[in-house]
Amino acid sequence: MPFTIGLDYGTNSARALVVDCTDGREIGTAVVDYPSGHQGILLDPSNHHLARQSPADYLHALEQATLQALAEAKSAVKGFSADQVVGIGMDGTGSSPIPVDDKNVPLALSDGFRDNLSAQCWLWKDHTSIPEAAAITAKAKDLRPQYLAKIGGTYSSEWFWAKIWHCLKTDPEVFSAAYSWVELSDFIPSVLAGVTDPKEIVRGVCMAGHKAIYAEDWGGLPDKEFLSALDPRLADLRDRLYDEAHDASVSAGKLCQEWADKLGLPAGIPIAIGEMDVHYGAIGCGVDEGTLVKVIGTSTCDCAVVSADKEVADIPGICGIVKGAILPGFFGVEAGQSAVGDIFKWYVEGVLGDVELHATLTEEAARLKPGQSGLLALDWNNGNRTILVDQLLTGLMLGQTLYTTRSEIYRALIEATAFGARAIVERIREYGVPVERIVCTGGIAEKNALLMQIYADVTGCEMRVSRSAQSCALGSAVGAAVVAGAHPDFPTAQAAMTGLKETSYHPIAGNQEIYDSLYQLYRQLHDSFGGVETSADLGRVMKTLLAIKAQQSN
Repeated sequence: MPFTIGLDYGTNSARALVVDCTDGREIGTAVVDYPSGHQGILLDPSNHHLARQSPADYLHALEQATLQALAEAKSAVKGFSADQVVGIGMDGTGSSPIPVDDKNVPLALSDGFRDNLSAQCWLWKDHTSIPEAAAITAKAKDLRPQYLAKIGGTYSSEWFWAKIWHCLKTDPEVFSAAYSWVELSDFIPSVLAGVTDPKEIVRGVCMAGHKAIYAEDWGGLPDKEFLSALDPRLADLRDRLYDEAHDASVSAGKLCQEWADKLGLPAGIPIAIGEMDVHYGAIGCGVDEGTLVKVIGTSTCDCAVVSADKEVADIPGICGIVKGAILPGFFGVEAGQSAVGDIFKWYVEGVLGDVELHATLTEEAARLKPGQSGLLALDWNNGNRTILVDQLLTGLMLGQTLYTTRSEIYRALIEATAFGARAIVERIREYGVPVERIVCTGGIAEKNALLMQIYADVTGCEMRVSRSAQSCALGSAVGAAVVAGAHPDFPTAQAAMTGLKETSYHPIAGNQEIYDSLYQLYRQLHDSFGGVETSADLGRVMKTLLAIKAQQSN
């Protein structure tokens, strides 16, 4: 009976999952928190845009989570042996690039750079490179408009080149010391495979296409002439990166003896190509054409696929359309919101100061009708990823009175993230990407029925929940099952190893009607503060909110 291991590297922790390839049964799991910084994130009190992570934490979590998951599997299933593991897959946050030396060792592991924030992994939520992202966008509009067409029209400060360029400008010593830069989701597979030359790393097209302007259409990464127009040193770096990136049908290598001994696994088993956490999460949710997968966590990522045999229009404001980024043989379409769970966490734990209040506020907010609070919020507390692609936007709460309660604010924040989700669905549908059902995964989708019902009411779509609570790790295990030959292809592996819970959330007609009205107000705020519509009249928004409040309070 073959088993695979899926490794999922999130924002605050990493997890390992041991999965039965025949039916997707999860027999062992473990979660290891990153020990450094604040909840695993290295911060700078003087710069709220900065978010880094220790590569040493990644290696610690790799070993500990895998060993713990295997131990649990042995306890749970009589006769299970690590020798039955036939492959490993891994996913990670992105874009989270790591500066490495010429031996593929992160600079942060050396004595000279151990305490240097620039030498750490530049976590996906690091937004220090806002000026560089804007400059890349402007230069591409002038010189290479085709680069922008496939990534929604705007290069983001969350992405690869902006972060590296910012490092060059602000810490040239680290930039000069770095032989290459490796995305987290490429780095861990390379470590497992024992790769000691960054140029030999088998890179995934998922990260390359969505974050590093890679496409076969123009021969891979951005050309050196364009990079030289930004800074000649970036053009020099290109030679030390990679020429080709691969989809998940390609193996990232085989498990080396060193890590086989550390993990107690058979040496030589295949390692799946690395993908972004949410992209393997989409696979773990059974994504196919017509299905939109929402991975709801600290942020939210939306993933859809369209057959590579079809033409896909360029979609303004999304995070990219990349062939093979999720499933081989399909274009991967990515969008998302820069903060969802982080917004609720900020309000409950940061403002109210009590981590235990989430459940209480959810219960209180569930007693409210749509529109009853008179509140309307914008979900931009960490900027806007889609569809405005602007990290210099901030949150907004409109409609407070002297009687506004904490639960009303909490519900308004949930509704704001739902309105942001609807804006994404409308945008990709507008450009021909089919959305016939929505499947959600993540702890919030699992635990918060109120949020799921609000999302159904706001979007007008049935909301389903993945059978697995660890869909990203499961998707990585599916990828490992395919490259190991336990299944011949991804459709077969998904059919055997993934599924949905019976629970579903359907739009409630009365709620939908109110939310349609609130969404129109949300779009007025969205387009006005987002710079899309500069002549909008916002004078009626507060009064309309009060009218809806009065109607819903009867």
